[in-house]
Amino acid sequence: MKIRLLRRDDLPQVVALWNESCGAGETVLSPLTEAGFEALFFANPEYDGQFSFVWEEAGAAVGFISGTAPRVFLPGETPENTPGFLTCVFVKKACRGRGIGAALETALADAFRAAGKTRVACNGDRNPIHLSWIVPGTPGHDHNKAPGMDMDSPGYSFLLARGYQDRAREIAMYLDLKDYTPWEGMKAKQAELLSQGIYTGRYDPALRYDYDRMCDRVGKEYWRYVIASELACHESGQPNTDPRMLPDPGKIPAGPRPMLVATHEGHIVAFTGPVDKQLSGRGWFCGIFTDPMYERRGIASVLFNLLMQEFIAEGAAFSTLFTGEENHAQRIYLRAGFRVVRRFSVMEKGL
Repeated sequence: MKIRLLRRDDLPQVVALWNESCGAGETVLSPLTEAGFEALFFANPEYDGQFSFVWEEAGAAVGFISGTAPRVFLPGETPENTPGFLTCVFVKKACRGRGIGAALETALADAFRAAGKTRVACNGDRNPIHLSWIVPGTPGHDHNKAPGMDMDSPGYSFLLARGYQDRAREIAMYLDLKDYTPWEGMKAKQAELLSQGIYTGRYDPALRYDYDRMCDRVGKEYWRYVIASELACHESGQPNTDPRMLPDPGKIPAGPRPMLVATHEGHIVAFTGPVDKQLSGRGWFCGIFTDPMYERRGIASVLFNLLMQEFIAEGAAFSTLFTGEENHAQRIYLRAGFRVVRRFSVMEKGL
């Protein structure tokens, strides 16, 4: 028995561990093929093999854990002030209860500590390895990224026992787009906003409106990056090839993608998009947010409903999204026909 780094020849056994948990209903994560595992992990430019371990017993991998330390950083981020990320951990059912998972988690924590990390997080928002998951009770409808640990899975209690703490809780919401309920007041609200000089709809990148003021107020560099990244594609006329901005690994968009915005006096004051569709039929976007100075005017409701209409026009079959457990925006999504289908925890512990 020993813990060692993952090797490519472990793939059949590791994929079998993964799919054993999927088949038993222990996790909502999407099942994987060996080619899918290769694309998700080894082909990801930010994957680092020094943070993936197996527990080997009698020549077989019966436990697996993987983490990553991002190599690409947003402004203000450094290798020193960002955590290592726990991606997943699986143990063969017949071998559980013997401390294998705990030993693997310790090995990962030690590797992060040796790399200079002071924290480890289970946070899908910043982890460059995006784990797709299947919405229960649907014909395989998926979401391309889990924001943390599924609170209904054994992994949640495992991480709590290993010293992880909840940092935030996210609810997953789902809508079959054939059941979309348009907001009856949307056109009137758009007209009201326009009378105040606030336009809502597709953005014309040729306007070159400022978005830094909005991003400064929101306080998240990720959104600045999303907008800048997509606008650069409009400028060049080329599709976005950044793995972090692709709905499916390796699937390159046909070209620059539409973005929905609210604008006022030369500034972008709200944003959602870019609009795309996953191979599974999911309407894909990075998120929706509003400049705090423009909140409570109905802007987000307008943009969200425009987004659903864009998805339908693109031929998308369904939509999924995450929002904070206490986020009042839930009422916008519920009004459109969304329902809560899962809860996830963003978790972290010090090293």
